[in-house]
Amino acid sequence: MSGTTLFEKIWSAHQVGELPGGRAALVIDRMTLHELSGGYALRDMETSGERPHLRSDQIFAVADHAMSTAPDRGPHDSLSPGGSAMIASLEQSCRIFGYRYAPPDDEAHGIVHVAGPEQGFILPGTTHVCGDSHTCTVGAFGALAFAVGSTEVATVLRRSALIVQRPKTMRITLTGQLGPQVFSKDVALRLLAEHGVRLALGYVIEFAGPLVESLSMEARMTLCNMAAEMGTRYALIAPDDTTFDYLRRTVPASPEMIEAAILSWRGLGTDPGATFDREIALDVGSLVPQVSWGTTPQHTVGVDGSVPDPVAAGDAGTQAGAERALRYMRLQPDQKLASVPIDAAFIGSCTNARLSDLRAAAAILKGRKVAAGVRAMCTPGSMKIRAQAETEGLDAVFKAAGFEWRKAGCSNCAGREGPIWADLRVISSTNRNFENRQGPGTRTHLASPATVAASAITGRITDPRSLAGAI
Repeated sequence: MSGTTLFEKIWSAHQVGELPGGRAALVIDRMTLHELSGGYALRDMETSGERPHLRSDQIFAVADHAMSTAPDRGPHDSLSPGGSAMIASLEQSCRIFGYRYAPPDDEAHGIVHVAGPEQGFILPGTTHVCGDSHTCTVGAFGALAFAVGSTEVATVLRRSALIVQRPKTMRITLTGQLGPQVFSKDVALRLLAEHGVRLALGYVIEFAGPLVESLSMEARMTLCNMAAEMGTRYALIAPDDTTFDYLRRTVPASPEMIEAAILSWRGLGTDPGATFDREIALDVGSLVPQVSWGTTPQHTVGVDGSVPDPVAAGDAGTQAGAERALRYMRLQPDQKLASVPIDAAFIGSCTNARLSDLRAAAAILKGRKVAAGVRAMCTPGSMKIRAQAETEGLDAVFKAAGFEWRKAGCSNCAGREGPIWADLRVISSTNRNFENRQGPGTRTHLASPATVAASAITGRITDPRSLAGAI
């Protein structure tokens, strides 16, 4: 008799109705709100005289997408047209309905997928939604967390439930040990390079295997975050002692309540013998730091490699896409990545702006200076991380090296800092690199924070192992 997967356990516990076509009505336990959709949904309910169905403990709200990251920002300062009004609307509506809102200078403020876990808001076995495509980040806690649109945000507020298409199941088993200066970001980029951005379209991913078990919660969140680039809304990692230790530090409950919850959470893992619709495996033992060369995360090679020739891409459509990417990125086939100069470096985003990311970058930057002409910026993922980094002196390392040290927010992951990087070549710790993502004409190379830091120092794409003495 086959066992049950982690996904099936959470889905069946929350399904309250079945509809034709593989759809189901799911109870939604918790939701994070940001200013681009949350404020408007709450304001509409206020205008109509409705009361949300979700309780105060089921909502955590923060303004992150449009919020300025300037060191002297005010409570409603924005990087986007109309952003200040959206921020103010979210704040006001949360006050009216009694929902927790994290002001921009509060330690709880940050990017939703960073701040939520830090505040103990994400729990194993729950369903969790947010109006952002990278909500799957927090599936690292064994929560069925997924992105929803603005209309669905309003539906959850009104009904505490959604109609959802049931996905197929996929397990990605990761084995081997990461080498020096190789991180979970590199693992995700390698999966994308080998399998493409449609890898998990229509599937829920469960990351498993000895490598996953060895990863910190921060590294697991990076891995699940990048699942959004694989075509899925869902990524899961079974909760274990690493998860429980993190929750003991963050969940605002008595030790007795937490330990009782942990007893139930221990049963959430996938049972032996459970089957998946698709299985993929990757051994990371020989993996090197990865860098994207094109306009999709699947356009990735090892940092010591070369830009591929589109002729070798296979079908005509893939070849045409690679040729267009080369034109946009202004690169040539067979060009060594290590020869590519950069204009700017960015460390931030819900992918790679946690404390361990900043530590990895600072270890490369310490005692060194950013290359002449390179613009470098760091925006910590939350104000708590920013404070922790400053306690450790990491901010001094970044500033001495020539990085701007900003406050928390989504920042220039999606070009929110305005035209400052227009037409520049940027190496970035973010998750997406499509045309104009970080500004008009901006050419983005995705990499780990360590690779970003090493490249900022040399002024060209650089293997971080060469500066860390690890080659």
